[in-house]
Amino acid sequence: MERHLDQLLAELKANFLRVGAAVEESIDQAVHSLVERDNGLASEVIRGGADIDRWEVEIEDQCLKLMATQAPVASDLRLLATLIKANYDLERCNDQAVNIAQRTLVLNTMPLLKPLIDIPRMAELARRMVKDALDAFVQCDAAMARQVCLMDEQVDQLRDQIFRELLTYMHFAAQPDTVDRGVNLILISRHLERIGDHASNIAENAIFLVEGRIVRHQKEKLAQHDN
Repeated sequence: MERHLDQLLAELKANFLRVGAAVEESIDQAVHSLVERDNGLASEVIRGGADIDRWEVEIEDQCLKLMATQAPVASDLRLLATLIKANYDLERCNDQAVNIAQRTLVLNTMPLLKPLIDIPRMAELARRMVKDALDAFVQCDAAMARQVCLMDEQVDQLRDQIFRELLTYMHFAAQPDTVDRGVNLILISRHLERIGDHASNIAENAIFLVEGRIVRHQKEKLAQHDN
């Protein structure tokens, strides 16, 4: 007979995944609003941030109540502890999407600086990291989680590439607002890089959930394990 706690944990993980899907959509919409210069969509992302903030609090509250009332031990306790951490990182991913939408509203008041190529690529990679990290967490897939952590390096490389390119545009600026536009795009790349960082945190918690090992600050060991 299934334990009552198992049912509650299954419901909790389902809620966590629903928030994850909303965050993935928020990231997609934020970048789409930038590329398409869509103020309405950017505003929608900003408004939706409040809902995700509320859901994050609700999930944390559920975790704490289960800890207090069900006296979980072993793997159940580890799940709840890591879920609280992953839930926080998921909400922070959405905060970065809101930041992108806010900067989009500023950029849309100015002419387009250059065709956007690398930022959408970076956004797709960051969004995929979030999705795979969530799947790894819920499916208890340590191998997938390690792949997410290793993908973070690709996001960092794209951030550096975007920075160098935009710095060149600003250095040879012909229009007075070129620097403002360049800085906002650089900051958007930084927001995407932070999404990748938070996705890596979720993946690291997934590894801890499965293996009981803390792997923070151990990217070199993760790469060796993958090989």
